[in-house]
Amino acid sequence: MTLSLLPATAAATPPDRFQRVDTLPVFRNSSAAEHTAAEIAAATPDGRTVVYTDSPAGRIGFASVGRDGRLQPEGVLAMPGEPTSVDVHGRLALVAVNTSASFTSPSGVLVVVDLDTRAVVAAHDLGGQPDSIDVSPDGRHAAVAVENERDEDVADGALPQAPAGFLAVVDLTGAPTAWTVRRVALTGLAEVAPDDPEPEYVSVNGRGRAAVTLQENNHVVVVDLPSGTVVNHFSAGSATVAGVDVADDGRIAPTATITAAREPDAVAWLDDRTLGTADEGDYRGGSRTWTVFDAASGQVVFSSGAELQQAAVRQGQYPDGRSDNKGVEPEGLAVATFGRDRYAFVGLERANLVAVYDVNDPRRPRLRQLLPTGVAPEGLLPIPATGTLVVSAEEDSAEDGVRSSLSSYRLTRTPLPVALARNEGAPSIVSDGIGFGALSGLSGVPGNDRDVVAVTDSAYHPTRVLTIDTRSAPARVHAELVVTKGGQPVGYDGEGVAARRDGGYWLAAEGDGKQRPNLLVEVAGSGEVVREVPLPAAVAATATGNGFEGVTTTGRGAGEQVWLAVQREWKADRPGQATLARFTPATGEWAFAAYPLDAAPAGGWVGLSEVTALDDRTLLVLERDNQRGDAATTKKVYRVDISGLAPVAAGLPKPLVAKVEARDLLPALTAGGGAAHDKPEGLAVVGDGRLRRLVGVVDNDGLDDAPGESVFLRLGWIR
Repeated sequence: MTLSLLPATAAATPPDRFQRVDTLPVFRNSSAAEHTAAEIAAATPDGRTVVYTDSPAGRIGFASVGRDGRLQPEGVLAMPGEPTSVDVHGRLALVAVNTSASFTSPSGVLVVVDLDTRAVVAAHDLGGQPDSIDVSPDGRHAAVAVENERDEDVADGALPQAPAGFLAVVDLTGAPTAWTVRRVALTGLAEVAPDDPEPEYVSVNGRGRAAVTLQENNHVVVVDLPSGTVVNHFSAGSATVAGVDVADDGRIAPTATITAAREPDAVAWLDDRTLGTADEGDYRGGSRTWTVFDAASGQVVFSSGAELQQAAVRQGQYPDGRSDNKGVEPEGLAVATFGRDRYAFVGLERANLVAVYDVNDPRRPRLRQLLPTGVAPEGLLPIPATGTLVVSAEEDSAEDGVRSSLSSYRLTRTPLPVALARNEGAPSIVSDGIGFGALSGLSGVPGNDRDVVAVTDSAYHPTRVLTIDTRSAPARVHAELVVTKGGQPVGYDGEGVAARRDGGYWLAAEGDGKQRPNLLVEVAGSGEVVREVPLPAAVAATATGNGFEGVTTTGRGAGEQVWLAVQREWKADRPGQATLARFTPATGEWAFAAYPLDAAPAGGWVGLSEVTALDDRTLLVLERDNQRGDAATTKKVYRVDISGLAPVAAGLPKPLVAKVEARDLLPALTAGGGAAHDKPEGLAVVGDGRLRRLVGVVDNDGLDDAPGESVFLRLGWIR
């Protein structure tokens, strides 16, 4: 039997949306072994060159932006300290660099770089530790927020801690060596620690006025740059938000109400009279919102409330592990006009998302979409000249397969369903408000040519079986069934699910090789556990921490057989071989066969993530390595003919199955411009007729040490 995959069709949806086109891990500017970061970025006026700060490496990096939005590494330049922010003035990059010897002796310089020669042409003493820089639209001034940040190990980070921060104003007149720096004091303004302002972020409007956030002081200050005077200031206040999750307990339950100080990080002007803040919070607060203020009165004219949290839940990207600590954590904010429309971009640091708002009416922002990013989006760089948005994600941990990156997005008129049919759009899966993520198993539903079911793994509690409408674009989680045992919700490390032809489900529950056994769990249609089936003792004794990873069924009634995939070699297995286990419910007998794994990449491993029946004679097996991004090499679907296979009882030499490659998933995983995901873990055949579809899902690990994007793959028609 051949497996041919034909493109799916999709209906039209409204145009005008941002679509990711590329992701550049910034280690490509140096080496994969080096710890790097992309934090704050700026672009040249033509939008073709991006400059970003790389704080851990003490340098700035460069990337070119192609006409299609694709990114190419263009080298690095060393700085005399830790670069914290950058902006571009003509063909000059203005880099704020922290050179502090200690918290009590802060210092910093403004380094001016000629972008044509990549040479430093001037340096100016800022008199303290800088954190943010913005050049005025008329090019006359640069405003630098000199934070002089506190030591969080002193008095639990409480203020005040001298010396006080201030705003530095750089007059950009004449040659860069002739520029001068003025200081604007910000003391005596805030209600919180007025003698110790800590400016965090700065944004300059078209009237030459700088909005400055004092994050720890929970205050906003407006400064006229030509005169260097404070023209207004106000408390950022607090917000009461209903409909949020406040418990790190493996349950996504947005039912609580909080009241917290906003403590804003980034600030941006929506127009010359209205400014917005990303309310990240610090040591006292964090309202999980973004807010729009009237700059003259300080009056709140818009608050996002629980909208950001709820949107992240619907997109399967809510960080439950941060529920007790600022949730999605809005940190970045940028505003720009693309064509006739003005947008605000809000970076959600812990959800790895950027929220896109229509702010044509700055007092009535409308959420348009959420864009998936790398881990910990820090810098948001709209480039209207090329219709591009570049997002810098700062988290870099090679051991977790997470790399700091620049991602580019283009404004497009391609309808989302059309992009989804090519696995290019996002989101590819949403819910009706049902919290989901960590989709580690998938199954078609017999007699149903529309829905599949998925199971949640140990990232969430209790275990749930989710029903997904695959014809919806995006796919839609529209029902959930809680698994119960003895009438009480129960939690397994659910790694596979199989919907039975006669009703109910089989779950593959992975063990840890020590105290928690691998179990085949029979579940009634009501969600109640009917029985837990352990492996034969002799086989269970050989188990490691890489256990059951998929389950499927063939036959029905008395002829039903349950097939399970074991992820990797166990203690009694030959190197490079995993196990396919078969359980016959009518007799209670177990039998086993060996599966030959692809060769593992250097420093990694290869294992099985899913098994699904194509028919009663053929299994599809999902095989993958444990690598992300550039390091990923093996994400493949293999076809296994079981019509002549004779699995054997425990203890006997296992027959080795033959496999035939049916589909390489890497093109689908990278089609949307993101880094390759490491965990495609669900695979299902939809429909029982002659025309069937193949779909897949990615396990996002509940966002723990992972980008966290929930991905639904449309792999075409099976003929």
